[in-house]
Amino acid sequence: MGGASGDQVSRDFLAALNVGDVCHGTATEVTRSHGVVVTLDGFPALPLGMVGPLDVSWRQSPSAAVQAGQRITAEVDAVDQEEGRARMSMAATENPELWGFLASLQRGEILSGTVAAIERFGVFVKLDDGPDHPVYPGVGFITIPELSWRRFEAASDVVQVGQRLSCEFLQFDTWNGEARLSLRAT
Repeated sequence: MGGASGDQVSRDFLAALNVGDVCHGTATEVTRSHGVVVTLDGFPALPLGMVGPLDVSWRQSPSAAVQAGQRITAEVDAVDQEEGRARMSMAATENPELWGFLASLQRGEILSGTVAAIERFGVFVKLDDGPDHPVYPGVGFITIPELSWRRFEAASDVVQVGQRLSCEFLQFDTWNGEARLSLRAT
């Protein structure tokens, strides 16, 4: 398939994709730096799907998670008509319960949970209504600036492991698969 008519057919195919769609296809190329190039079912003429290296799996490197020729399932993160690609995430399909929960949250919603771990970069919160996270100790995460309006030296000056919290939901972090929260907003 070549020329202008082929370009239009691929644009039409991409235009039919929506963010959040789950697609199937075949990995045509796997690289450490670029991730996985995918020929999507319904458009075998050329690979229109791209899974970035950090979107392949939460548990494995791209080369360990998928091989060229392997069938894959991935969720559409974005469609770039100019580039002629659908950016996709295989990690999003590893744990559909988690992604479904995170996608259902609304900005400003108040969520309750328990402090699961305190790190130098923030606080993990196990949310009452949320599923377990496959990698982190909690689905909720509070960055250091969102802990308090007061000045403090360490996150443990504000919260303790096991402490119950109510926090405001700020955004769904698709990179880490977590709910970004604000304690200071409440």
